[in-house]
Amino acid sequence: MNTFKQRTFNALYSMFAIFSCVALGKLCAFFVPFLPGSLYGLIIFTLTLHLRVFNADRIKSSVVWGLKHMGVCFVPAGVGIMNHFELIKQFGITIVMITFVTTFLLMTIVGLHYQRHATDDE
Repeated sequence: MNTFKQRTFNALYSMFAIFSCVALGKLCAFFVPFLPGSLYGLIIFTLTLHLRVFNADRIKSSVVWGLKHMGVCFVPAGVGIMNHFELIKQFGITIVMITFVTTFLLMTIVGLHYQRHATDDE
């Protein structure tokens, strides 16, 4: 298979793998609305790669491309924040404090959990 056909096949294979996992995630969220469908899809995608349902080598180039261009996804969110500048002026300090406190708590809990389980493995 020449490189153009191979790249095209890998791109289509990647789209099928990602979209099928997202669709299954949305289905899971419909029946078990505990987590968002995209998070279920991410979990399913991780499991399918771990269990080798999908070939990670074929998906790798698409994932690397997606990570490289991820900033494009966050620019509209940053612009959208500026549309609500009055709310940020009013609640900005509160938002920053909540962000710092929850990040600190999350990192502390994950660190303690990791330490406890890392010492169990030794």
